[in-house]
This record gives sequence, C-alpha cells and structure tokens, in this order.
Amino acid sequence: MTFPRSAALSLFTALAAAGCSVLTDGRLASRKAEAEAAFPPTGRLLEVDGLRVHADQRGAGADVVLIHGASGNTRDFTFALADLLATEFRVTAFDRPGLGWSDDAGDAGVSPFEQARILRDAAAQMGLRRPVVVGHSYGGAVAMAWALLDPASTGAVVSLAGATMPWRGGLGPWYSVTGSEIGGVTVLPLVSAFASPARAERAIAGIFAPDPVPQGYAAHIGAGLTLRVETMRVNARQVARLKPFVAAMAGGYSQLEVPVEIVHGTADTIVPASVHAEPMARLLPRARLTLLEGVGHMPHHAAPEATVAAIRRAVQAAR
Repeated sequence: MTFPRSAALSLFTALAAAGCSVLTDGRLASRKAEAEAAFPPTGRLLEVDGLRVHADQRGAGADVVLIHGASGNTRDFTFALADLLATEFRVTAFDRPGLGWSDDAGDAGVSPFEQARILRDAAAQMGLRRPVVVGHSYGGAVAMAWALLDPASTGAVVSLAGATMPWRGGLGPWYSVTGSEIGGVTVLPLVSAFASPARAERAIAGIFAPDPVPQGYAAHIGAGLTLRVETMRVNARQVARLKPFVAAMAGGYSQLEVPVEIVHGTADTIVPASVHAEPMARLLPRARLTLLEGVGHMPHHAAPEATVAAIRRAVQAAR
C-alpha cells in the first residue's frame, strides 16, 4: 500500500510533533525535579483553605511581611533583605499563590485581593499582629490590596517599586502571548524546557538594570523554580490580568488611612515611578515618597539602606 504524498507529509508532521512533545514533556519533568531538589522550601508550609502556603520566618520584634514580585519567590528577600531586617524585627516572607512553594489559587488567584486574603490568613495563623506589609513590584499591588481589604489588621505598607496604578497601553507581546490560553500550552512549555542558564542570567540582568546584579544572587534565587511551566503559566496570567485590579484599587486610595512608605527608583523602566509611585503618593492621605536617583527596579538590592530606613519609619508609624 502506498500513501498519497499529502497523506505521507501529514503523517510525518504528526509523528514529528509527537516526538517533540515526548522530548519536551520529559525535559519539563526532569528540569522541574532538578529545580525542586536544588531549591527546597526554606521555611514552613502552612495550609489556608486547602492551599499550601510557604512562609520563611526569622528574627524577633515587630512583625514585617515581605511579598515578592512577578516571577519571584521568597529567595529574592532571603538573599539579603530578610537578614538585614531580622536584626530588629520578626520578618516573614511569603511565596505568593502559585509561585515558589505556594499552591496556585486558580482563577480567583489572579486577583491581588485574593492573594492578599490568603497571605493575611496565613499571617494570622502564624500569630502575626498588624504587620508592616512590604511588597515589591507586583507584590506592591498585593500589599496595597491587603491594606484596602483589611486596614484594621495592617500596621503600614511599604511599596518597593510597586505596580500600584493603572497604566496606558498593554504589557507588550510577551505577556499578550503567554497570558493567553494558547500561549500557555504552546510557548511556555518550550521556554520552560529549553531556556538556558545564560538566558535566565540575561533576564535577571535586565530586571536589575541599570544596577548590577549582586554577586551570588543568580545562584541563590532559584531560577529553575520560576521556569517550571506551571509557575510560568500562573505568573503570566497574574501579570496579564493585573491592570483592571489596580485601576479599581486606585479608586480607594484616597480613603485609606494606613501609613504608606513608597520607595521607587527614578531609572525603573519596568514599573516607572512617574506612572505608579508619584500618582499614588498624591492620592494617599498618609504617604511618604522616596525617589532614589538612578536606581532601577530592585531598590531593596541597589539601595538597602534606604529600604530598611523606610521600613523602620513604617514600623514606627504603625505603633
């Protein structure tokens, strides 16, 4: 029996696709296993509404909560900032739902309010009382949502390069594609399976620019955890759907009486201060804005003294 040329080509294409799929699936599984073995949880695994929540706690004193940004996990803070703060405060860094070692909260978890509720309940389970809630980048939106959701349980907020206001336009082609259902099942598995360590290091350098990446940071952060395909899908959904939530949040800022420290670099091109920090400071009744000249998107690494000073002020204001 002979196949028509078109049928043979179709069969070859199907077999090739199946082979690529098997190769990709095997590599996804092995890379995930390697990353999770190399970067295990550093703290406690709590349960909130049936979801696992990872919390790294250290130090003693007034409670400070740290909430990381997009694509991140607690290791961004445990690299340096958590230990700096732990000499004065009880510091609890959480993995946001769906990232690091915390479970995905599903469709509801794309809301910063739902993420804030889950982390607030985890904090209460750990005995934290009116913490100062520190959020970096996307985590800034979650920190502000925490304060809006439950101001009575929020001592103060510190926004570090926080994505806290609506912006003009979209987020560019990467999140337009990867935040979609099709992109999540086609593009992200390939990136997860085949992205090289050099590519990950370039991405980290781009996040820090124009500031240098601290020595040892790339090895500590656990890029393999971020590159797990499930984590990438959750992150893409959260970021792609953030804008309507911060637009709604901005409407409540003028009524928020919680003290808010805003720390933002003037050279931040990822979350520009002129779009987020400055207009939010004008809306909040109890805001203090610190602009760091020439600093990029990672002020807690590039300007740790200014960051710690802002957190100290927030703790004092909370008292």
